Amino acid sequence: MEDNVQNDIDESGEIVNTKFTADSMAGPDDDALVLKAQQGDVHAFDVLVERYQSKIYGLVYNMTSNREDAEDLVQEIFVKAYRALPRFKGKSSFYTWLYRIAVNKTINYRKKRNRKRAMSLDEFDSEIKLDDVYHDLTSKGSPLRNLSLTELQKKMNEALQNLSEKHRTVVILHDMQGVPHENIAKMTGASVGTIRSRLFYARRQLQAELTEFIK
Repeated sequence: MEDNVQNDIDESGEIVNTKFTADSMAGPDDDALVLKAQQGDVHAFDVLVERYQSKIYGLVYNMTSNREDAEDLVQEIFVKAYRALPRFKGKSSFYTWLYRIAVNKTINYRKKRNRKRAMSLDEFDSEIKLDDVYHDLTSKGSPLRNLSLTELQKKMNEALQNLSEKHRTVVILHDMQGVPHENIAKMTGASVGTIRSRLFYARRQLQAELTEFIK
């Protein structure tokens, strides 16, 4: 069984962070639930949905920056997963398989979208942190330390949306949801080395986007 995830998400749906923990899931493991669901046990699939719904929402929201779009996409992702479940052979974990569906469907959605929709910035998650990027930009000596949390999150969110699909995806999965490099590689079909390279480039680009606020 691969590492599990602990959610950190508020009602606003703004930049959502999830981190891996050893005790974030209780009850039957994914393999047992998948087998039951494949045998027609709808409740077993409902348990899987409940287990991963907020994690998938966090991923999709941070890729689209639109709450309504994210809610619709999450429903479509689980419908697609349910329909494809008979073909799931267990070569990867259910978690990895589901995330791959979510990432691909969201990227395809963004490609079809003709224009960026305005981000909802009414509320913000008070726990936003983009690993080293966040700490560097809010450290002593950085002008960003004097910005309000709302201002900082708005600028970080805008910078995130300026990344390419591939770079945004790896930052969201690794820095914001705590997914290991190896898992991201399985989800995206890229090598671990490529994932590390994309993450490095994405972090540097985020810092460059905010260079006017750094001495």
